[in-house]
Amino acid sequence: MSIKVLVVDDSAIVRKIFSAELARDPEIEVVGTAPDPYIARDKIVNLKPDVLTLDVEMPKMDGITFLRKLMVHFPVPTIVVSSLTLHGGELAMEALDAGAVEVMCKPGASYSVGDMSVELIEKVKAASQVKLVKTISIGTEQRPTRLSLTKTTNKVIAIGASTGGTKALAKLLAVLPGNTAGTVIVQHMPENFTRSFAERLNEQCEMEISEACDGDRVIPGRALIAPGNFHMMLNRSGAQYYVTVKQGPLVNRHRPSVEVLFKSVAKYAGRNAVAAILTGMGADGAQGMLEMKQNGAYTIAQDEDSCVVFGMPKEAIKLGGVDKVKPLSGIPNEILSHL
Repeated sequence: MSIKVLVVDDSAIVRKIFSAELARDPEIEVVGTAPDPYIARDKIVNLKPDVLTLDVEMPKMDGITFLRKLMVHFPVPTIVVSSLTLHGGELAMEALDAGAVEVMCKPGASYSVGDMSVELIEKVKAASQVKLVKTISIGTEQRPTRLSLTKTTNKVIAIGASTGGTKALAKLLAVLPGNTAGTVIVQHMPENFTRSFAERLNEQCEMEISEACDGDRVIPGRALIAPGNFHMMLNRSGAQYYVTVKQGPLVNRHRPSVEVLFKSVAKYAGRNAVAAILTGMGADGAQGMLEMKQNGAYTIAQDEDSCVVFGMPKEAIKLGGVDKVKPLSGIPNEILSHL
């Protein structure tokens, strides 16, 4: 059965491009388009789409306000499409708070229609699997017992996530103490959006959280998030860990790729690493997690019940790369207990 999609955007050109590109996939059917939220509202009721693509800046009502109303009255898995700007990144964070399951960029000078097509199709398929009625809960929000820095200086935490990962990461990182081992994270997000995401997490967490720059050191109390459109790898010089940030081909159709990060952690951190693979569609990171486990790292996968999409964890489990499967609420203490 086809995935029914409604495209909502005030630009006729964008509506035409999105409709044409999505129609290339035999599993997707574009059942309609709408130039503003008021027309979209009526079409949602009549056409009952499985997935919505939604612009942010539209006439009559902005996309985020519409999304908030939609999630209350007629929830539909929604992919928000924004411009490739810092302002767009801030709006994307608001959209995720309002209930969007994914954010992505419109085609532009550095982002072609072809790139957009591949990503949009993948995100639509992921969104169609999202369980909107399920909310991710970290439990009582009690912080785990603080660790001493002497026990964490030579340890590394590696985390990979995709669909649903922004909320999962926010909940996981919020309960980690400020002296947690150096942490490296890949969350599938577009360029500039990752900076806004990191800044928001930094305001909410005890750890220092930032978008990674090439050469940044991985030290206790700091979490580095791979910048959108760049791969991030762990490296080591003597006893010190640092990251390398660079472009390169897509890996598992992603840049940044969890696979790239995890394989580098397997190589340079080995048994000094603890890794977690969280909610997301596809298999990115599964092989890398297996390599980490084979090199002595302790590996954790988020369980199906607490995942928005049980794709990446499922594939890692199937490959035999996972030591422990835990609900999101149990992952922080599971990580800390193995540092």
